[in-house]
Amino acid sequence: MRITKLGEEILRQKCEIVKPEEINDEMRELFNEMFETMVSANGVGLAAPQVGIAKRFFVIDVGDDVRRVFINPEIIKTSEETSSYEEGCLSLPGFSEEIIRPEKVSVSALNENGKPFVINDADGLLARCIQHENDHLDGVLYIDHGDEAYKQEVIEAMKRRAERAEKKAAAKEAKQRSIAAKKAAKEAKKNK
Repeated sequence: MRITKLGEEILRQKCEIVKPEEINDEMRELFNEMFETMVSANGVGLAAPQVGIAKRFFVIDVGDDVRRVFINPEIIKTSEETSSYEEGCLSLPGFSEEIIRPEKVSVSALNENGKPFVINDADGLLARCIQHENDHLDGVLYIDHGDEAYKQEVIEAMKRRAERAEKKAAAKEAKQRSIAAKKAAKEAKKNK
């Protein structure tokens, strides 16, 4: 799966609720693909908008051998105590920032089979990940919680990256068209 990058509109959209009838084998296969994509990109969480889907779900695997799926999650409680942690994001590769968030969080959601569950007082990396991925469902990125100057720096850097990638893709396409035209001309000459 392709991971969306900062600058793509879907990352700033508020996602839609998943309807019960949408939770089926096809969606469960999608969760598996998301886990594979996340792991291969060295991530611990991946939200639907990060793979181009404007729906309220995300997957998490914080290295405790538990693959967690959260559908229509709701954070029901956060602790007053906060902690700081260097956050990164698969949609902002190469960047990270110290972000302060509540230390503990309680969340209710549906699992991959549509069954409701609650996690009370999740802490550590799991709490951080739940908050980070849940933010994605509301179009919020971790840089929105940090230093404004750094946020602008990241946005500009990601814009430049996207422009370079676009130029590179256009040059590659032009080269392929040129090669195809030369082959066609050669073939036409041969057939005369």
